[in-house]
Amino acid sequence: MKEKLEGGILWIKDKIYFILAKRQELRKKEWYDFVETILFAFILAFLIKSFILQISYIPTGSMIPTLNDGEAVLVVRIPYYFREPERGEIIVFKYPLDPSKEYVKRLIGLPGDTVEIKQGNVYVNGKLLEENYVKRKSDDNHGPIKVPKDSYFVLGDNRPVSVDSRYWGFVPKKNLVGKALLLLWPPQRIQIVQ
Repeated sequence: MKEKLEGGILWIKDKIYFILAKRQELRKKEWYDFVETILFAFILAFLIKSFILQISYIPTGSMIPTLNDGEAVLVVRIPYYFREPERGEIIVFKYPLDPSKEYVKRLIGLPGDTVEIKQGNVYVNGKLLEENYVKRKSDDNHGPIKVPKDSYFVLGDNRPVSVDSRYWGFVPKKNLVGKALLLLWPPQRIQIVQ
């Protein structure tokens, strides 16, 4: 067993030396720096998209007037690695019924909260939620329901047309993608998302 491990280490060491020697040889070629720079840029872009930032498009009118259908937002993935999402944030998440789709909604209920909607007014833990961002309320009733551990209750700002946690349930924590930070498109509407 020890001999196999030492043999494997020597094989890896040989391959690393071979790659480094080949790299030194290739650096003498005029095109090598260009190719290396392009390759590095692709790797860096992949890492940024996977772990730090992404651009998401608003697929429906469920967030009007805050975000309109077809607009693009810059999504920051980093905050939720270090802290829990906060009520009122606009979040991007994988749709629980089809994780290949991403949705954008406002976070209303945190784990352990009790959410109730009476004639379009939202109550969290028995207190009326102040929602200045909602311009069109629906007159529906929902709940009261308790948000499970590691889950969130989300609503669209355009309540009469939004299909959200009232219809398909809670968003699991594992489905969170990030926080919508900046409206990027169209250019005349560039602003911080609130």
